[in-house]
Amino acid sequence: MAEDDTGFSDAPAPAHYVGHRDRLRDRFRDHGADGFADYELLELVLFASIKRADTKPIAKALLARFGSFAGVLAAPRARLIEVKGVGQRVADDLKILQAVAKRYAKGEVNTRDALSSWSKVIDYVRAASSHEEREEFRILFLDKKNGLIADEVQQRGTVDHTPVYPREVIRRALELSATALILVHNHPSGDPTPSRADIQMTRQIIEIAKPLGIEVHDHIIVARGTELSFRGMQLL
Repeated sequence: MAEDDTGFSDAPAPAHYVGHRDRLRDRFRDHGADGFADYELLELVLFASIKRADTKPIAKALLARFGSFAGVLAAPRARLIEVKGVGQRVADDLKILQAVAKRYAKGEVNTRDALSSWSKVIDYVRAASSHEEREEFRILFLDKKNGLIADEVQQRGTVDHTPVYPREVIRRALELSATALILVHNHPSGDPTPSRADIQMTRQIIEIAKPLGIEVHDHIIVARGTELSFRGMQLL
């Protein structure tokens, strides 16, 4: 029998696999995701990619390797395909799902006053940045009603440093006619504690922005599963 890029034979699956898939789909159809373990939800995702194999051990292996559902979606393609049963097609589908999740979270921020839907902002920056393996500096540019004008990654750096140029940040804000900013960057280490350089850079941006009528609402540092708000920590 031929094998697909998952490494599994294209022979018909044993009947209990088929029955399991039908039961899981029926349960999701009737009750949604409530009560589903992460591995079960991941199984549902894998059904579309892997037609003729038991996806449960693959789902569990992915979660064991990457720690969480979000960690699986954010994992680099090269690391995903190191897991037995995960080929290029599975990796493609997982990265597509990650892109869909980011687009959905961004849409929730786009359609609301960013400050009145703060939980949506947090959800979005978590989805966008928390599992990146390198630091990146992201800016949400807001209008006078705190609506989102643009979301841009200004810089990407190394595992523990991203160069940020405050005057470039403000120049871009003026180009977009933004009147407020939310600064975001990630700490791949998992510790959201700001460094002295983080604090100094934020204060420099505020000092340049204030005379121009541009307010910095917050600087959020996201890490794996957690985040820190400069405003919440009274660092602004």
